[in-house]
Amino acid sequence: MTTLKTRLAPAGTAYEDDFYTWTQEQGARLRAGDLSGLDRENLAEEIESLGKSQFASLVSALRVVLLHMLKIDHQPAKRTRSWAISIASHRVHAVDELDESPGLKVRLSEAIEKAYRRARLEAAKETGLPLKRFPETCPYTYQDIMDRPFAIDPES
Repeated sequence: MTTLKTRLAPAGTAYEDDFYTWTQEQGARLRAGDLSGLDRENLAEEIESLGKSQFASLVSALRVVLLHMLKIDHQPAKRTRSWAISIASHRVHAVDELDESPGLKVRLSEAIEKAYRRARLEAAKETGLPLKRFPETCPYTYQDIMDRPFAIDPES
């Protein structure tokens, strides 16, 4: 939910009073073609926030992949199977986001940059290593992030 507005939705439930009921009424009005009864400002903000949520979800998935890659690269002896599984799982999440919203592909560099800034800080915290040990800019390409092999079940 985005910033609350203090005005009443045209002939219906106020956005800030009951968000769920507001969404149901707005959906019904759209389906019925009752465009004059729409709370256009709040509706537009909510639609835009859906796109922002998908971008944030992509950034989050990439952040986890990058975090584990940094930990593996800087503390390989402490590598765990769960890191490899987490990388695989979050790669799938990122691919799913991109498949569902191909328009996010034009923002991949930005998503990686945002994800890396957070992953770098978290890697320093989780490893106990000084922050300066981790490059300030992402050392990985998108291909590295998505395709570098990390065996979940190493061959015996």
